[in-house]
Amino acid sequence: MEKKIWPRLRPANNKDCDNIASLVYSILREYDLKPDPACTDADIKDIESSYFGRGGKFFVLETEDGSIIGAYGLYPVEEQTCELRKMYLHKAHRGKGLGKFLLEDALSNARQLGFERMILETASVLKEAIVLYKSYGFIEYNPPHMSSRCDQAYLLEL
Repeated sequence: MEKKIWPRLRPANNKDCDNIASLVYSILREYDLKPDPACTDADIKDIESSYFGRGGKFFVLETEDGSIIGAYGLYPVEEQTCELRKMYLHKAHRGKGLGKFLLEDALSNARQLGFERMILETASVLKEAIVLYKSYGFIEYNPPHMSSRCDQAYLLEL
């Protein structure tokens, strides 16, 4: 009999939207960043059309009891470029390699989907995430526009 490993990563669906929003908003508040359900965070109101309907993906990391403790989305912005969005990990689960696990899975899925570059926006207060991105070779770049709570953008050639 195969043993299940927890936490596990699985594709999200619209039944997960409220729990994803709860995770994202709690982490934003933890860093004194403002949730923006009308604009920046509107994509998590309908995961299926915002991500899967555009040719992207969205995954959740869940514990054995079904609690969502992490997430990430791959949002196509151009034919060869995807944006890494909503990569968050619950505070109680940080420092265990799960952030690396999420990022490595995102990079692998982006390559499988045929993307040649990944971009992302972040806020300077998210220091741990920025260290992680840089350790994987992401470099700073100037995007044509940036969401209001972000002050840094990074790019990685896949």
